[in-house]
Amino acid sequence: MLLSLLEPLYLETNKLYKIALVAALLGGFVVVYYFFNPSTAFFIPCPLYFTTGLYCPGCGSQRAIHLILHGNIFGAFRFNPLMVLTLPILVYGLGITIANWIFGSTYRFMLFYSKLFIFGYFGIAVIYWVLRNLPFYPFNLLAPSS
Repeated sequence: MLLSLLEPLYLETNKLYKIALVAALLGGFVVVYYFFNPSTAFFIPCPLYFTTGLYCPGCGSQRAIHLILHGNIFGAFRFNPLMVLTLPILVYGLGITIANWIFGSTYRFMLFYSKLFIFGYFGIAVIYWVLRNLPFYPFNLLAPSS
């Protein structure tokens, strides 16, 4: 009987620990990206660009996130427009996943389960990858620029 009385307290404490962990991780992420400039700090360069000189679909994302955290969305868009446009969808999906983990729910962001979305987004990413490596106008505007 005592265990059944303590179970709600344990579940509530467990939720608080999970919330604190998520807050600490997100806070650490924000602190790192807010205070350290990826152009000059210890951030890892893109392996594909480092070895081949070609931009991958993610090139410029670190600097774009840094600029978004500083409130410069237009500057972030110049580094990686695909990531800037995708960020709201990813944040929403991550938020649902974290809420499910904390509260034990099973909500789903159904867009991520749509074959049309998955294959369409993959196709857009491949086209974006090819176009941002073309060396002539207007496609050279898709390459990360400072």
